[in-house]
Amino acid sequence: MKQLFSKMREIGIPLIGAYFHADSSFDTKDVRKLLWNRGLKPNIPENKRNRKKPKRGRKRHFNAKMYAKRFVTERTFAWIDKFRRLLVRYEQKSVYFRGFHLIAYTLINLRHLLAKV
Repeated sequence: MKQLFSKMREIGIPLIGAYFHADSSFDTKDVRKLLWNRGLKPNIPENKRNRKKPKRGRKRHFNAKMYAKRFVTERTFAWIDKFRRLLVRYEQKSVYFRGFHLIAYTLINLRHLLAKV
């Protein structure tokens, strides 16, 4: 994770004040400390680990509504991975590769619009 954050800093992606959504496997003291020290707000559900009593100390921040949006993104990426042409890059030119991704995103949006009708 440290390498990921240093790469994001090199690219110029602003991190301070942003939320970091992760599943309960990232619910460790070290990960939460790393995120807070980088200026991120961890939005991680607590891992119960077969506990009968809740964790001691102050309550950890968790916003369930924001966390639910994470699964929309995950589901979208999983749907895109179904397209073999997008999963493996066959195109030599990046313009064609990006074009196929735009077609896939359009199909995803059409699918959701038609489902609402």
